[in-house]
Amino acid sequence: MEKKLSLLQTVAAAGVFSAVSFWYGFMFGRESARKELGALIEELRRGNASSPDEAPHRSP
Repeated sequence: MEKKLSLLQTVAAAGVFSAVSFWYGFMFGRESARKELGALIEELRRGNASSPDEAPHRSP
């Protein structure tokens, strides 16, 4: 006995997968941005920031 998915079931499964993927990607990106901006804010608070042309570039 073959089990076939209807078009509606396939679209629903793809939608759920897409929503979960988006949520995890959004949360990961948000956390990465928070960490990077947090370090930048601390540098600015300490007064260690130089002009943007002289600032070293950070790798992610």
